[in-house]
Amino acid sequence: GERATRAGPSDDMRAAADVHGTLRRHGGILRRSRRDRRTCGKPRVACEAETNWSRAMVENDVRHFLHLDDFSKDELSAMLQRASEVKAKIKGGDRSFQPFKGMSMAMIFTKPSMRTRVSFETGFHLLGGHAVYLGPNDIGIGKREATKDVARVLSRYNDLIMARLFAHQDLIDLAQYSTVPIINGLTDYNHPCQLMADALTIKEHFGRVDGIKMVYIGDGNNMVHSMLRLAAVFPMEFVCCCPESYVPDPTTVKRAMDAGFSKIEISHSPMDAVKGADVIYTDVWASMGQKEEAEQRRKDFTGFQVNMALMDAAGPQCKFMHCLPAERGVECTDEVIESNRSIVFDEAENRMHAQNAVMLYSLDC
Repeated sequence: GERATRAGPSDDMRAAADVHGTLRRHGGILRRSRRDRRTCGKPRVACEAETNWSRAMVENDVRHFLHLDDFSKDELSAMLQRASEVKAKIKGGDRSFQPFKGMSMAMIFTKPSMRTRVSFETGFHLLGGHAVYLGPNDIGIGKREATKDVARVLSRYNDLIMARLFAHQDLIDLAQYSTVPIINGLTDYNHPCQLMADALTIKEHFGRVDGIKMVYIGDGNNMVHSMLRLAAVFPMEFVCCCPESYVPDPTTVKRAMDAGFSKIEISHSPMDAVKGADVIYTDVWASMGQKEEAEQRRKDFTGFQVNMALMDAAGPQCKFMHCLPAERGVECTDEVIESNRSIVFDEAENRMHAQNAVMLYSLDC
């Protein structure tokens, strides 16, 4: 998963904790960072999505899929159930279910991705539709052509648009001006389709999503923002364990806390954070647009690698998840990925099945 730049001083996080009193302090988790939230000596750039985006901001009645907490628990649960049902058909070799027959989907990519492209394109094809890939050189969204014009034109040709973007504002603009559903395939702010796949995988292995303790080890990035927004819908215990300079967006943390369903924690101590965890989750430390920071980030994330000692500290029930691609030997060891506690490839497969359910919802099939 690609990571986001994050906004806001640590005082905002402190204020949220003071108001709600539910953030536990592991190793002084709410101290002001000496590096003043800087990366490689450079101040962080504010996340464009200053995190109050909601379905209400898009004034049309189209069935967009932009953020997880645009939906109720019942709505997301229904999508997960549909994902399981359609997955069973596909895995059983039944190709008679063709709800997308005669439909087309445009797939906008400003960020390349193997999993996102193949899972959407294959899933749409298996259910009878035709997907069209549009790479960075095909559109130049927001540069060569205004985002609102792209939305209007593609709406005339297609039944559905999936967009994998850098700027979250581009996603909001697409949704505002499109007359067909927009599905968020990832932005620098969030990655809801990945979390739908994660929730489906957790449900398959634990029989539920409610009450799960999920511990994320790493950067408080777009993956964490989506986890927080899932925790704003499903009751769970969610811990983001990260270095002090890499905490998630404080507004998104507060949003999850305000929802009142889940116990939310920010920690800086991996061994403390993982106690009793059902799932330990990680992501790459430096992703697209951050490779020049890789050396500094490896130093900053010393002690945050997921290894078998950390898995053992969580307990025998704990499973390992990663959104992939993984840098083996960096954020996680090869031993963990290859162990029988790893469910990363079930998780990767479920991208397609979860997204099929999202597309079925968006197209009202």
